[in-house]
Amino acid sequence: MANSQIESGAPITLQELYPSSPFYMEARSLRVTGLLKGYSVETAIGVIEDGEKSLKINTQHLRDVSFRVGSIYQFIGELHIEPNNEARTGRNVDGIDMNLYRKTVELLRRFLEVEEDNRNMVE
Repeated sequence: MANSQIESGAPITLQELYPSSPFYMEARSLRVTGLLKGYSVETAIGVIEDGEKSLKINTQHLRDVSFRVGSIYQFIGELHIEPNNEARTGRNVDGIDMNLYRKTVELLRRFLEVEEDNRNMVE
C-alpha cells in the first residue's frame, strides 16, 4: 500500500525554482509566496510573481479564499512541471516583508541542515 501521508511544504522562494534546483521535482511539496499578478475565475488559475520569477497556481481545490490581483499570497501544494501547480492551501499574506521572508527561508534552511548533520552524528 502506498504511503498516503502528505508532506509539509518546503518553504522556497520563486528564485529557487529552476530546472537544476533540488526543489524542481515532480510532485515535490512546496510553500511559495508571491504577488498575485493575474487570476482567472473560469480556470481557477492564478499567477504569482516574486521579482523576475513567476509561477502558475491551480486553485480549484481551495475554498474560502478570495483572490485579489495585487495582493500577496502564500500557497502550499505539489509542484507539477506541466501544466500547472496545484495548491492544497492558500492564504493572503498582504503586509509581509518579502526581503525579510527570503532571509528567513534561507536561515531556516541552514538551521535544518545543521540539525540534520547533528542527528547523523549521534546515530
